[in-house]
Amino acid sequence: MKTFIFPLLFSALLFGSFSEAKPIRIQLWHQMIYGHRVVLSDALRAFEKENPDIYIQETYRETEELRSSYQAAAMGGSGPELVFGPSDQIGPFAAMNIIRPLDEVLEPEYFNQFDPLATPIYKDKHYMIGGAVGNHLMLIYNKKLLTNPPKNSDELIALGKQHTLDTNGDGSIDRYGLVFNYTEPFFFAPFIPAFGEPFMTTDGKPQLNTQALRKTFEFILELRDKHKIIPKECDYETANALFKQGKAAMLINGDWSWGDYKDAKMDFGIARIPMIVSTQKWPSPLVGTAGYSLNANIKNPEHLAAAIKVLKYLTSDKVQMMFTERVGVLPSNLKIRETEAVKTNPLLQISSNIMEVGTPMPVVPEVRGVWDSLRIQYQKLLAGTLTPDQAAEGAQKLAEEQISAMNEVVQPDFGSTVIKVLSLFLVIALIWFTRNSLMTFVKGFQGPQKFVYYMMLPAFIGIFAVIIYPFFYNIAISFSNFSLLTFQNWSIVGFQHYVAALGDAKFYSLLLKTVIWTVVNVFFHVSIGIFLAVIINQVLPAKAFWRTLFIIPWAVPQYITALTWRGMFNQEYGPINQFLQQFLHMSPVQWLSQPFTAFAACIVTNVWLGFPFMMIVALGGLQSIPHTLYEAAYLDKANAWQRFRHITLPLLMPVMVPAALLGCIWTFNNLNIVWLVSNGGEPGDQTHILVSYVYKAAFNLYRYGYAAAVSVLIFLILVGWSLISLANHFRKEMK
Repeated sequence: MKTFIFPLLFSALLFGSFSEAKPIRIQLWHQMIYGHRVVLSDALRAFEKENPDIYIQETYRETEELRSSYQAAAMGGSGPELVFGPSDQIGPFAAMNIIRPLDEVLEPEYFNQFDPLATPIYKDKHYMIGGAVGNHLMLIYNKKLLTNPPKNSDELIALGKQHTLDTNGDGSIDRYGLVFNYTEPFFFAPFIPAFGEPFMTTDGKPQLNTQALRKTFEFILELRDKHKIIPKECDYETANALFKQGKAAMLINGDWSWGDYKDAKMDFGIARIPMIVSTQKWPSPLVGTAGYSLNANIKNPEHLAAAIKVLKYLTSDKVQMMFTERVGVLPSNLKIRETEAVKTNPLLQISSNIMEVGTPMPVVPEVRGVWDSLRIQYQKLLAGTLTPDQAAEGAQKLAEEQISAMNEVVQPDFGSTVIKVLSLFLVIALIWFTRNSLMTFVKGFQGPQKFVYYMMLPAFIGIFAVIIYPFFYNIAISFSNFSLLTFQNWSIVGFQHYVAALGDAKFYSLLLKTVIWTVVNVFFHVSIGIFLAVIINQVLPAKAFWRTLFIIPWAVPQYITALTWRGMFNQEYGPINQFLQQFLHMSPVQWLSQPFTAFAACIVTNVWLGFPFMMIVALGGLQSIPHTLYEAAYLDKANAWQRFRHITLPLLMPVMVPAALLGCIWTFNNLNIVWLVSNGGEPGDQTHILVSYVYKAAFNLYRYGYAAAVSVLIFLILVGWSLISLANHFRKEMK
């Protein structure tokens, strides 16, 4: 009887699971701010109730993380079915063929119901539909401090001076007239056409070496240095915090921020960015949308149909009205524009007026190269190392170079044949020399230990998928022309990327900076770690408490720690400068505005993150040292330094050398700290190390083949360094 029970139970479970069909899962990646995320989640849950056969999994990512993660996922043929982001991402994504033209799945009449800004066109095709339009900059003012906004630049300066105050008489500004993230090109771009002409043509050609850009540079410098109505150092978070705290009368920000200020119970108004008096032209903010695109990798017709259904729902009248009523965005549906909810909303009406002087956001891939080159030269200008003329000329030259590199398709040479033949030979040789091991492994699945082999199989598959395959794939694309224009059809071209990297002086300067970064960090990691371990082990009471306290910096996520330290290094509001001024009577340090101090700030942050690990390793090593050695040293009247030098340090070396070697590898490849503390290499790309340079080349400029080649060189450098270090340590141990 028992022999029939298990098959029957298995059959019941099997057929029962098939009889109840699972809902289709649709993934949505987005970069909505918190207030918008809440509305999105409510809308999706309502959709799931109406459509129980579809389950939607939404994932929030920061804008740049969304861009890079989606590219990486699409590279492997996967990724979410729907991706939501700003309109300037559709040019690169479309050029890579990783988003699907919506014209293939939607009828032409469907697009007519939307504002054209919400359905941007790239090469005569639609790749995105936005549920709202705008995404543009404007002047936002605190009505408690300012009754009427300024109408022109002279009024802006006059009101800015009036509201820039030292309220407590301590010599530092407590409230500014104007704040905005003026270190980023997007936030000062509206002023460029107001001084003459736009910064790029509609077909993606940069126009940076112009009088308009020079005048814009001069205008921003005057606001900061002459009129002193904006902070000396101001990023997005700082500007936003100052405005919400009532420490700024005016702010330049986008319509996406309204919900944040409403939640803070602020009484604010919006207006056009004031007209430039000398030209009688309005600043022209970039106007576009943030919308939904379809993944080109969707192969299953059912998944495609479900994704289209979700896309239509998220851009429907119902959902647009939800966003309009709850977070106050301007709907993209032209019919909803005529509803009372829009017509009676003063913010939306003024926003429409602001958009009349706006410029459509460029969607061509070249805009990425323009932004990046403009950002580099502009930040050098703000740091005082370039004049406006030099910055404009340098931005134009660098933009042309970067756009050329982005659009370059490297052609194969003789090296491609050499690589293919060599690869074939290596594969055959590998199979030949491992044939016995492979046969033994395969036979193991049929032998007496087959259960063990099957248990090991998932781990083996995981290691292959996560480590082995990506490693060799990276080596393969380092010899390829994998780039923006060859994303789906790259080919092996030879050693050209390695020749380019090794022939570039910048590679060696970055290598030197990376070595300095690694040596300094690991020196302090090990020194502080050993010092604290000795103190805790020999002197301090409540050892468990101190171990827990000192390990906190290592336990806190790097992302949080890096951004916290970035705030602490702020020139005017950071606690570090406040301490230097109040207690040491020193002038404030421009930590993040100068290359040396910005690099030093990154090192300080990484030292804070890294010493706890070394401390724990050293504590473990100290506890293994026999106490009798110290007792003998006491009898020989050795002092504390002699005991440390002749007992503690030599016996700690077998433990600390491998830990220090691991620390070198981790620090050499530590992207997070440099990227987050220096905000992507600020000022002017002068704080990069090799790994952050590789990241920028791959995900900002789409030079995947070149970035892969440099990453292989980094791997070879670290392997060589590790082997030499271990060999030296082994020789010392053998003496």
